[in-house]
Amino acid sequence: MSTPGIDVPGLGCGLAVLRDGKLLLYRRVKAPEAGCWNIVGGKVDHMERAIDAARREAEEESGIATGTIDFLCISEQIITQERQHWLSLIYVTDDFSGEPRVMEPEKLPEFGWFALDDLPSPLSRFAADAVDALVRRQPARNAAS
Repeated sequence: MSTPGIDVPGLGCGLAVLRDGKLLLYRRVKAPEAGCWNIVGGKVDHMERAIDAARREAEEESGIATGTIDFLCISEQIITQERQHWLSLIYVTDDFSGEPRVMEPEKLPEFGWFALDDLPSPLSRFAADAVDALVRRQPARNAAS
């Protein structure tokens, strides 16, 4: 429970959407991290499960509907100059339907699919943490094949 007048970290979520080994990224226009490329995601609403928020944000921001989602990692962003502090639960999926599109042009005007070894710059902290976790889990997936 937070005390009125005291800043506390926000709770966010994100979804790393993969297709054919490429990651879906959108370019942000607004703070936090304006100009950075980011995975879909946003704020977890009060009494909303983080995984449900990740599904909702993916649909709102990209227009896709998701199936199975797995937990990927936790990301912490402290952006001193913007007085932003977020803890974010990040999930991953390659199970989705629909084609991504620009749904919120005032916030996320462009997107693309990017190979993990050929990413646009700059990446948001949130996206960089997701990419690090995806790269770390690749050898384990390949060894299991």
